[in-house]
Amino acid sequence: MPHVESTPALNGPPPQDAWHAEFQRLLPQWESLRDLTKVIIPVSISRVNQFDAARLDVEMSAMLKEQLVKVFSLMKPGLLFQYEPELDAFLEFLIWRFSIWVDKPTPGNALMNLRYRDERAAPITGKEVRTGLEGPGLSVSQKIFYCISFVGGQYAWSRLQSFSAFRRWGDSEQRPLARRAWGLVQNAEGLYRAASFFNLLLFLHGGRYKTIVERILKARLVYGSPNMNRAVSFEYMNRQLVWNEFSEMLLLLLPLLNSSSVKKFLLPFSKDKSAGSSGDEADCPICRSSPSIPFIALPCQHRYCYYCLRTRCSATSSYRCTRCNEVVVAIQRQGSI
Repeated sequence: MPHVESTPALNGPPPQDAWHAEFQRLLPQWESLRDLTKVIIPVSISRVNQFDAARLDVEMSAMLKEQLVKVFSLMKPGLLFQYEPELDAFLEFLIWRFSIWVDKPTPGNALMNLRYRDERAAPITGKEVRTGLEGPGLSVSQKIFYCISFVGGQYAWSRLQSFSAFRRWGDSEQRPLARRAWGLVQNAEGLYRAASFFNLLLFLHGGRYKTIVERILKARLVYGSPNMNRAVSFEYMNRQLVWNEFSEMLLLLLPLLNSSSVKKFLLPFSKDKSAGSSGDEADCPICRSSPSIPFIALPCQHRYCYYCLRTRCSATSSYRCTRCNEVVVAIQRQGSI
């Protein structure tokens, strides 16, 4: 009888070793799928929004400064100019105190739907990441350093520049120490401008940190609400442009028009016919009052105030009479021979 080897049934359950081998084969794939949930969600914040927010903050500071200057308008002239750096620092401190310090966006950031996020503590793993915009606000140390560097730094630099300019550190007849200090100030300003320009290039490439202070603090601007779209209304801007163009056109055309000719042309269409009546012949047609020093225009013999007629004739070489539109060639005091 021939020997026949037993083979497992084709539809039967596989042995335990086959299950283990299949599990070992699929385990790397499961781990790779699990790692997909840990990938950092890319966040793209509009660079235009960030620039607009900074510009709006500047405009807000200017508006507050204008209102504060009006309060001291009755004081001694020039007194507020001496303390202008302190005034700017005070306004910037108020904005920082009631926005960043209390975990609220600045006025410009609020209008652009932006807020500061601590990039060092931003979540990058776990189920808490949904849109990539999650993360805590700035820490206390970041807020304090932001105030010192932004508010205090601007104040100290403006005071240093005004003091060095007042003391004339850059003059050639100054002491070597003063000229050396002036050179250090200029070199520091140039270095800061170069660093700001390099940071601007990085910002335009990556769109993460708009200023050097934000890059040092790792304070990134992200959207406060991920579902809010950027909607800009240009209605006010269009209206302002139309009125500006219209006013410029009027300023261009008005000097080219002869007011006397226009008045004479519109006189038949005017409802008020008393302007050319005999009752107004005794009044000056320019100031509409009785002449204190009456003069007459030649050759039309119409009566004017001396100062009104002399001013118009001096301003225009060929002045025309307001009543009859005739060229005035000379003036004469009324009653003189």
